[in-house]
Order: sequence, then structure tokens, then C-alpha cells
Amino acid sequence: MKNFYGRYKHAIPLIVYAGIYCVWFAWLERKVINPPFIIHMQADDVIPFCEVFVVPYFLWFVYVSAVVLYCFFKNKREYLNTCVFLFTGMTVFLVISTLWPNGHHLRPYIMPRENIFSRMVAHLYSVDTPTNLWPSIHVYNSIGAHLAVVHSESLAANKKIRTGSFILCVSIILSTMFIKQHSMFDVLTAFIMAAVMYAVVYQANVVTVYQTRIGARHGRRVRQV
Repeated sequence: MKNFYGRYKHAIPLIVYAGIYCVWFAWLERKVINPPFIIHMQADDVIPFCEVFVVPYFLWFVYVSAVVLYCFFKNKREYLNTCVFLFTGMTVFLVISTLWPNGHHLRPYIMPRENIFSRMVAHLYSVDTPTNLWPSIHVYNSIGAHLAVVHSESLAANKKIRTGSFILCVSIILSTMFIKQHSMFDVLTAFIMAAVMYAVVYQANVVTVYQTRIGARHGRRVRQV
């Protein structure tokens, strides 16, 4: 049991944060009914409704989870990088949604076509309110997942997975606009936030720097003893 804890204790932050995020987001969904800030760009009116994109939209849940779990079991440093990237953006999203309750009026009142994909979109609309949208976590986390794949040492030579990840990432990003879940404004701001976090996590290497400093301090304490 002790060995199991020592081997997998880095799962604790993920479990704790997942609980905090779900509770906070559920509270926002109940609280924000008539948001004072309505998000809209002229480009939103040009983007057509395309219900088939609900498929990659739902695949987001599998995609992000699979990447996080892969990093968790494969490389602790890459896992921590991924968690810092995702958790920071998700926290910013929660804070923005709390301080500036937002929503949009982009969803079609009547489905233009009747098929399995439009029914899937209708179900999505019924369980997910058009509020708490900025920036898009679907977009931000998709970028974060793809960056984790790109920076994975074990996947460096696997072009098929990297290419597949890129295609899925782009498809998910497009899906947020084509099924009218997000305004282009949500997408653009998610890209900006992702660019900032890319510089922090993968260029400044904050996780590695932090671990190095902690290790150095721990080493000095051991020598003093």
C-alpha cells in the first residue's frame, strides 16, 4: 500500500481539482440564468450551423481524459506540465464566469434538419445552458492536450498519433462554433490564454524549475542533518 501511494500520489492534485472544478461549475450553471454580458461577434452570424460537428465536440471528453491519463502513467514531468496548463486555464475561466457572468444567443430556435446529429445537439442544449462560455474550455483544453502530445518524449516518433491528435484538436475547436456552443470571441480568447500558458509551461519550464528548487532545498536540509 505504501509503495502504491508513493507511485501514484501525484494523482491527488488531479482528483482534488476535479472535485473543486465540478462543484464550482455546477454552482455557476445554477446561478447564471440571465447573464448581463452577452458575447457576440459579427463573424458568428456568418458561421453556418453544422450538426455533424457534435461528434468531435463530444469526443473532447475522451480526448482530454486519454491524454491526461497517458501522461500520468508514462511520464510524471509531462503529466505535471499538462495539469498546470489545464488547471490554470480552467481556474481563469471559473473566475471570469464568476465575476463577469456571460452567455450568448447563437443557438438556433429550430433545428434546420432532423437527423441523429441534430438530436445529439438538441440533447446537448438541454443539459448545457448557453452561459459561462468565455474563454472556451473546450478550445483551451484541446490545445493543451495536443501540446502534451507534441511534447511527449514517448510519442516523438509516432507521427500517426501526433497527426491524429492535431486533426481531432482542430475538429473540436471548429465544432464549438459550428454547433453554436461558442462565439468566435470565446475561441480567440482561448487561443490567447493558451499562448500565454505555452510560454509559461513549455518555454519557461515552470514545473521543472520548481521541482529543481524544491530538490535543491531538500538536498541542503539532508546535508545539514
